Amino acid sequence: MDFETRDIRNVTIAGHGQTGKTTLLEHLLFAGNVIPKPAQVDSGKTVSGNSPEEIGRHISIYATLAHAVWKNKIINIWDTPGSSDFVGEVISAFRSSEFAIMLVDSRTGAQIETVKLWRDLDRRSKPRLVFMNHVEDPRGNISASNQDIHDKFNVEVCPVTLPMGTGPSYKGVIDILHGKAYFKPENGSRETAAAIPQEYQHIYTDARSILAGSAAEGDDDLLVKFIDEGELTDDEIIYGLKNAFAGNRVVPSFSGDPLGNSGLIPLLDFISDIAPSPLGRLETAVTAGGETSIVKIDAGNPFSALTVKTAGDQFSGRLSYLKVLSGSLTSDCEITNITQKRKEKIGKLYRCQGKKLDEVKKISAGDVCIAVKLPYTQTSDTLSQSPDMLAYKPLRHPEPVYSIAVSISDKKAEAKISDLLVKAAETDRTVTFHYNSETRQNVLSGMGELQLNIILDRIRTDTGIEIATSVPRVAYRETVQRKAEAEYTHKKQSGGHGQYAKVVLSVQPLSRGETYKFTNAVFGGSIPKNYIPGVEKGVKQAMEHGVLAGYPVVDVDVTILDGKDHPVDSSDLAFQIAARNAFSDATRNAGPILLEPVMNLSVWADTKYLGDIMSDLSSRRGRILGQNTIGSGIEEIRAQVPQAELLRYAIDLRSITSSTGSFETSFDHYDPISGKLADTVIASAKEFRAEEAAN
Repeated sequence: MDFETRDIRNVTIAGHGQTGKTTLLEHLLFAGNVIPKPAQVDSGKTVSGNSPEEIGRHISIYATLAHAVWKNKIINIWDTPGSSDFVGEVISAFRSSEFAIMLVDSRTGAQIETVKLWRDLDRRSKPRLVFMNHVEDPRGNISASNQDIHDKFNVEVCPVTLPMGTGPSYKGVIDILHGKAYFKPENGSRETAAAIPQEYQHIYTDARSILAGSAAEGDDDLLVKFIDEGELTDDEIIYGLKNAFAGNRVVPSFSGDPLGNSGLIPLLDFISDIAPSPLGRLETAVTAGGETSIVKIDAGNPFSALTVKTAGDQFSGRLSYLKVLSGSLTSDCEITNITQKRKEKIGKLYRCQGKKLDEVKKISAGDVCIAVKLPYTQTSDTLSQSPDMLAYKPLRHPEPVYSIAVSISDKKAEAKISDLLVKAAETDRTVTFHYNSETRQNVLSGMGELQLNIILDRIRTDTGIEIATSVPRVAYRETVQRKAEAEYTHKKQSGGHGQYAKVVLSVQPLSRGETYKFTNAVFGGSIPKNYIPGVEKGVKQAMEHGVLAGYPVVDVDVTILDGKDHPVDSSDLAFQIAARNAFSDATRNAGPILLEPVMNLSVWADTKYLGDIMSDLSSRRGRILGQNTIGSGIEEIRAQVPQAELLRYAIDLRSITSSTGSFETSFDHYDPISGKLADTVIASAKEFRAEEAAN
């Protein structure tokens, strides 16, 4: 069935790990009459948690899409992982949704991943509502959780539902918007509406006034009326909430016990009646020159779509999740991949209910669907009916923070494993796989140890090939500390034309980050001009492998002072060889030193771990730049730390913070190292080269 854009709702369920996201989706599908009975997460039979990796580890790993039809609206719901290792999956879901459900455990409040995801929604100016889970638990505290959200995000939540009792006395929820009570059903049945008990009337009255005040934020006329009269009609509250929520000016909050099928019907009603449709929402297209153009989601324009996620399926092959942004898409048609500049043939189209695919013939603007077996289409690609359309702004993924070197003893299988790892990186843009020519290693990078282990375990299981991993080598650099000169004469006679070239050059240090400067100071034609490019080429070749440990040389000023040619035996190659050797000799005389990469590091953790984190960073030769209190016990620590000290930081930080801390890194600069540290690096590099030579 095809739905008009105004009747589509796209939402992402997000939050910290173990807050109950998969359970919420499962019971929403039950409440929406999609499934006859909700499954327990541990059973491995839930709609969104059914991959072997998820079943074995009892966590969500992939963003899974499901849908329900409620009040003649289709609600596309993404269930997303809570671990920072799989943040790329959340980013795909956020990009294809108009709003989010932030699931908060009422026993603990907003935890670190919730804070990071909330900030990501802020960057997108995307509305979100809060669902307070576990209100039936004796440790659940709605008031404290609301205050926690206020403190962390500087927002006032407006309750749309409130619990009738908490802990063992929890009876259900009051729907403030519609003036109804929903008692917790028995025997796994669905909720039904009832009158609000007299004992909760005062709670309802007070909350209704707060809700009306929040609704007034959505319209200037309503705000004036609310200030003058102190109340709004039902229709005015609904109208005001629609505007205020779509404009991200209010944060509605809900309470409930999803495992007990409680608090779900009011949430579905709100999504259907209040939450924004994609109609008229804005997307950004980018020109080749980097200029941006705003596009409104509208079914009246020619077809275009953004590929928000790609995945592999053993039965259907490559799956491309498409958010249709204009026009409509029909099965069995030809379109253009704007990003790849290739034609693609659309075969069958599907909606998905977890791993179950339901074929559809047409998908309208604003909706999300799956196209199968598109050979060229990758995540972030733009598809269009017109080959001249601009590409949409790609998904913004964080840089990887954890890397491992991958090796395969069976050289015949190396190409096969490399192909599989390249495909893994294509489907998850937080993963990269490349050959590092400096360190001569295949490096797999991602957001954490768990993410990479899952990828490698799956490949090992599917292929039976053993894959070894190790800590990657650091790409050090070499430079010089002072000015020095050297000359080198390359002379070789072997009958007939020989080889002859003499080069005199100097090297001296440049400021850090200037990389390289080459000056020709030869006078009198001692080196003919046609050989100068060969001299510079030889210098650049020598810079690829320094004299200390074979790392590239940077930040050097090279000047060609003098030289000599031979009318018969000189050649471009001869001057390259002479320049290479002259540069190496000059470098040895110029006080060569090693440079190590230094990274910017941002760490987010509970205040109680602050001392341990600071001490650990000091032990890693880190320099603390500052810290920022985010609120309610969460600190951001900013530092600069050598890359060599961060190779296992993803693992170590989780150990320090009981798996609650997270971090991001980016390259900043190179710093000199000397003494025992440099000796160790040099010895390790020589050992590595010796092993390579032996193999």
